[in-house]
Amino acid sequence: MMLRPTRRSVVLGGLAGLTATILGWRSTRAAGPPPLARVGVMPQGREVPLSLVAAERSVTLPAFGGRAMPLMTFFEGDAFPQVVRIRRGDTLVTTLDNRLPAWAEEMSVHWHGLRIPNAEDGVPYLTQKPVPPGGTYGYRFAPPDAGTFWFHTHCNTAETLGRGLLGVLIAEGDETVPYDADVLVCLKDWRIGEDGAFLPFLTDEGAARAGSFGTVRSANGEAALRIDLPAGGDCRLRVLNVDPTRIPEIGVEGAEAAVVAIDGVAVPPFPLRSWRLGPAMRLDLVVRAPAAGREARLVDYHAPQPVTLATLSGTGDTRRTGTFQPAPLLMADLAEPDLANALPLTLTFSATATGASVAEIAGDAEAPPLGPLCVTDRSFWAINREPWPDGGHARLPPPLAVLERGRTYRLTLHNVTPHPHPIHIHGHFFRVLSSSRREIVPHWADTVLLTPKERLEVALVADNPGDWMLHCHIIEHQETGMMGFVRVM
Repeated sequence: MMLRPTRRSVVLGGLAGLTATILGWRSTRAAGPPPLARVGVMPQGREVPLSLVAAERSVTLPAFGGRAMPLMTFFEGDAFPQVVRIRRGDTLVTTLDNRLPAWAEEMSVHWHGLRIPNAEDGVPYLTQKPVPPGGTYGYRFAPPDAGTFWFHTHCNTAETLGRGLLGVLIAEGDETVPYDADVLVCLKDWRIGEDGAFLPFLTDEGAARAGSFGTVRSANGEAALRIDLPAGGDCRLRVLNVDPTRIPEIGVEGAEAAVVAIDGVAVPPFPLRSWRLGPAMRLDLVVRAPAAGREARLVDYHAPQPVTLATLSGTGDTRRTGTFQPAPLLMADLAEPDLANALPLTLTFSATATGASVAEIAGDAEAPPLGPLCVTDRSFWAINREPWPDGGHARLPPPLAVLERGRTYRLTLHNVTPHPHPIHIHGHFFRVLSSSRREIVPHWADTVLLTPKERLEVALVADNPGDWMLHCHIIEHQETGMMGFVRVM
C-alpha cells in the first residue's frame, strides 16, 4: 500500500509508527528499534591517489538539451556527478591543481561530512591558505566512516558549485549483506537563461530570501533520469542534494522504500513516507524494485504536483518475492552524547537589518527595483547577531563558542527568520533530538534542516579538535553572513 504524504506530517522525516502498517514489520514502538551493529575497528587500508584538476571545461549533459556548457569540473569527461569510491580505512592522497581561469577566485576543497583532521578540512584561511589559480595543494586522510559523502570548494562557492565543481565520495564498508544494486541519484539545478547562458549565481533578492533557484532541474545531469534495477531486488539508492538552494521533499511512488542512512550514518530501517532533503543532505534508501517491465518513481512532493526525479524500471529475473524487510547498515563508531551532563549552547540564525530591508523590498511589487544602494552591504544574515565579516574568508571573526574537547554540548538551533536554513557543522556529527514545531525521527546528521521560526535541539560530543566551520548550506546565505566557526580545544 502506498500512502501519499501530507506537508504537515513529514517536514523532516517519516513517522516511525507507520512501520507495521506499511511494511508489515513487527512494531517496535514500545521497546524502540533494535540497536545497529557497529562497524568495528578501522581496517588497515591502502593508499589511494586522487588527482583533482579544477578547470573550466565544455561539458554536454542531457539536461542541457544537447548544448555544451562551460562547467567547472575536477575531471575530464561529460559524466555528472563525478564519483570517487574507496574503502573505509583507505588513505586518500589527493593533489589539487587549480587550473581555473585567472579571473576565478582562489579555492580549497571541503570534504563534506567527513570526520577528518582539522588541517584537511579545506576552509580557506581557517584551516589552510587558499590555492590561487596555477597553484597546487595536497590533502591526506583516512575517512573513519563508511557512507555517502561529497566534496566541493569553499571559495566563491555560489559560482563554482553552480557550475558543477563538485564530486561524490563513497566510502564502502557499511553493508551487513550486499544489496541487489547500489545506484546514485545526485540532484542539482542549473541556472540557465533563455539565451542558453548561465544566469547570475548569486542575486541580492535571492540571497536575502530563500535563495536563487535554478531554471533546469536534473538528476545525475539528466532531465528525465531512468535507472534499470534488478526486478524485485532490494536496491540501495544514494540520494544526494548538491543544489545550492532547492529543498525537495523526497518520496517513492510505485514501490516500497525504507530509509537506512541519513547523511551517511546508518539508522534502523524505517519506511519512507517523505523526507525534506535540504542542500548538502544525503538520504540512503533501500527500494524493492518493481517487477520486470514495471516502473516506480522517485519524486519531489514539494511542488503543486509531484515532480518525477527518476524513473525506476524493473528488469530481468525476479530477485526476491518475500516480505520487504531491508537489511540494515552498520553503525558508525560515534561517541554517544552524555545528555545528563551536557553543556547548553544556543545558536540563533537571523537576518541582519540589511537582509530584512532587502527581503521587504523584494517582496513589495510597488517598491523600486533593487539597485546599487541595495548591493553595497552584502551581509544579509547572521549567527548570534554576528554576520561573517564582509570581504570573504580572509577576515576571520572570533569563534562562536570555544568547546572543551570530549564534552557533550546540547545545542539549541533557533531560526528567527521566515526562511528555512540547512545548518552544517564541519568535522562532527550531531544527534538530532527534538523540535518545537514537528515530530522528529532521532538520527545523526552533519546537516539539518531548520524550518522557519523553529527551535531544534541537537547534541554533539566535541571530540575533534580544531576550528570548525558552521554555516547555512543555502550557499547565498552562507556567502552573505550566515557562517561562523566553533573552536574545539
